[in-house]
Amino acid sequence: MPTMNKEKSKPSKAENAQEEVSWSTAPTTGAAPEASTAASLFEAPRNLFSAILSRNEAVKDAKRLKEFLELRDKYVRKKVLFKDPLFPADESSLYYTQKFPLDLVWKRPSVSKLSLKFVTIPSSLLEEQIGQIFARGTWARDCWLLAAIACLTLNETLLYRVVPPDQSFTENYAGIFHFQFWRYGEWVDVIVDDRLPTCNKRLVFTRSVHKNEFWSALLEKAYAKLHGSYEALKGGNTLEAMEDFTGGVTEFYEITDAPKEMYNIMKKALDRGSLMGCSIDALVPTANETKTATGLVKGHAYSVTAVEQGKQQDSMDTRIRLVRLRDPWGVAPPPSCRSSEWTRIASSERDKKRLEPVEAGEFWMCFEEFQKTFTKLEICNLTPDALQDDKMLKWTVSVNEGRWVRGCSAGGCRNYPDTFWTNPQYRLRLTEEDDEEPEHGEKGCTVVVALMQKGRRREKCTGAVLHTIGFAIYEMHGNTQHLSKDFFLYTASKARCRSYINMREVTERFCLSPGEYVIVPSTFEPHKESDYILRVFSEKKSTSELMGAVIEAEPCLTDTEKKKLKISKPFEEEENEEDKQFRAIFQQIAGDVRLNLQEFKHLWNKIKQWKLIFTRYDTDNSSTISSFEMRNAVADAGFHLNPQLHDIIAMRYASEHLYLDFDSYICCLVRLEGMFRAFKAFDKDGDGLIKLNVFEVKQI
Repeated sequence: MPTMNKEKSKPSKAENAQEEVSWSTAPTTGAAPEASTAASLFEAPRNLFSAILSRNEAVKDAKRLKEFLELRDKYVRKKVLFKDPLFPADESSLYYTQKFPLDLVWKRPSVSKLSLKFVTIPSSLLEEQIGQIFARGTWARDCWLLAAIACLTLNETLLYRVVPPDQSFTENYAGIFHFQFWRYGEWVDVIVDDRLPTCNKRLVFTRSVHKNEFWSALLEKAYAKLHGSYEALKGGNTLEAMEDFTGGVTEFYEITDAPKEMYNIMKKALDRGSLMGCSIDALVPTANETKTATGLVKGHAYSVTAVEQGKQQDSMDTRIRLVRLRDPWGVAPPPSCRSSEWTRIASSERDKKRLEPVEAGEFWMCFEEFQKTFTKLEICNLTPDALQDDKMLKWTVSVNEGRWVRGCSAGGCRNYPDTFWTNPQYRLRLTEEDDEEPEHGEKGCTVVVALMQKGRRREKCTGAVLHTIGFAIYEMHGNTQHLSKDFFLYTASKARCRSYINMREVTERFCLSPGEYVIVPSTFEPHKESDYILRVFSEKKSTSELMGAVIEAEPCLTDTEKKKLKISKPFEEEENEEDKQFRAIFQQIAGDVRLNLQEFKHLWNKIKQWKLIFTRYDTDNSSTISSFEMRNAVADAGFHLNPQLHDIIAMRYASEHLYLDFDSYICCLVRLEGMFRAFKAFDKDGDGLIKLNVFEVKQI
């Protein structure tokens, strides 16, 4: 697990509420494990941080399962082995930056003389290791993925959600397999053939210690296909893969910098079925697998299975906070590992079942000793649909998808006040406080906010990199429209991520008072384009929605007003020079009589109003306006659009340098005026919905 080099950031005390935002870089995990290890179904290999238990249930997606079954049955009937045309057995599936340095042979497991098995549960020992060439860290560098794959072996339910078990090398075998991953809010089914790259008759990438078992190698291939190639898996973070395998939101804590209410956070997380693991950092890589003075192993992962409180023998009013840990190897810890506080717990309570280890390798530790000993803590919060136990407390989850578009909604962080306000804004409503009293501070609403950028790993072949992302939260009252620049200039944030960082996802936990807030997700610098997903987990009921999503315009002329225009005498007043020019223009273009003189004059007056608006935002007299200001200009012209339409306007009318000249500006507003008029004409019922046939679409 990489250590983030965070730069501490403190809000400015300036009266105009300007705040300086810091950024940091997250190193990727790329080196392969030094040595291979073995683990049983309920054990995890070494060098694994996410030693956590799963309570997920199997995916039930009848449509995708039907697609796989139909494809498999088709090839079974034809007696032909499936070849995946979307992920062929050639160089394009391996590396995109260079030619693969080995002479590879793609082989199916079925060509061997072994008694093949897809998954041998529960008798097998699983060894998630890299092929020999990659043990030197030369090519694959995907041990972050292997660590997460190993987590699947901790529980059959978690494993079978990602690796459907009803697959075989014998019954209905056609060289086709499928796996399921969480992908930005939904579970997707990935189909692959079983041709695997080999060198010297050995699998090049992941393999099992049992030579007749291939689920881990095929799972890795499916994950590589999901991201475009094996090389796309080079360098990453265990948390990323864990989320793809569970659909949860992962929090990461450096225990030395953990909040004061860490014990409460851990207890609440376990009450909601969250997965939790911890580890001890080694100062140098060579110190991994060495033991501390208490017998715990550095660089090794431990599961957190419970947190409790025990009464002290000499003072029944004093309670000792305890953490129950489990060694994934099932190795019992030495007596020195248990803290001295354990011996002071009242025997009557210690004998209770809840304070007794229930699995091999489990042991209790005083919470204070836990904080001194361990350096990292990871919590994977699961969505409600992933929890089997109906009695278990569950998170309330809201999901919003969006996009940062250059020149419109990619405004950068708070350090760029001229464009920050143009970022997408989400209204968050918190109505109920948490049930439990907090350890420190006032009672409030616990929320976990997670911002994830989409598709960057798959786009690595085109040169894409992870953007530096983050978010800020502001308190507001009763506003549903997109907030203006002035709001952010004179309002300090109520909460924000600790720093912007170049990771796929940034997650923070907050305790906020009941009320209304606006969440502003952004990249650190402006003009960085990407799709994203914003998730909010809350202990109590909450809602989040995109602000400014309503589309409307100033009322068009009514039929009565149109009749008045047609029958009125237009030139009873004296014509000025501009009116004479206008009459000449009309006589040249009004041959089809679709627009009478007064209607056209009405439009001309609007154009003159639009010109005044344009001049207002052309602050440097360059006859252009910034694409970011187009949002305000359109609003001043009487059009209230949602963020998606503003994005479309920027992409269609803005120049390469993100400016609009007067012609483009007028064309845009005339187009909007016409579209709203057409919509109103087709909206016979006035309910804001229209249904058009092909002929009517052509008329627009």
